[in-house]
Amino acid sequence: MENTNMCTYYFQDDGVIPNNHQLPLVLYPGVLHNDKDDMNEVFLKKDWHDTWIGGVFDYHHFHSTAHEVLGVLSGEATVQFGGEHGKAVDIQAGDVVIIPAGVGHKRLHATSEFRVVGAYPEGQWKDIRTGEHSERPIVLDNIKRVSLPKTDPVYGEEGRLLDVWS
Repeated sequence: MENTNMCTYYFQDDGVIPNNHQLPLVLYPGVLHNDKDDMNEVFLKKDWHDTWIGGVFDYHHFHSTAHEVLGVLSGEATVQFGGEHGKAVDIQAGDVVIIPAGVGHKRLHATSEFRVVGAYPEGQWKDIRTGEHSERPIVLDNIKRVSLPKTDPVYGEEGRLLDVWS
């Protein structure tokens, strides 16, 4: 794994999806070319836990109690980050996306073999929120309380995520 290529995207609160104006979404394109077990092990060794394998929901949602990493195991997809007026990003096998708490994501299109492995920093557990108005005060407070991860899910203590999110 080479610690080089990285893209960042900032998203502002759009009134429905709170996003996270302080922490950017980070994309490491083509950084992992491993199978499910290897990707799980990479994340677990870097202290990102509660791994799962699946897809990305086809509706806007976010997590107010955890940051999330998605490693693309297979296939390709277009995922819209940041809510209805956010940015559509094409991701494919080998890509890793690190999503700050509060940042919305929704699958727009995907190939039939699209699968991701997801994980969360040690000590963080996800909720699933959709931008319900009645939840807004709670989720805004939750997002402020989510601590920064201690490690980059791909590069550990040497990762650029720690610099970008400091």
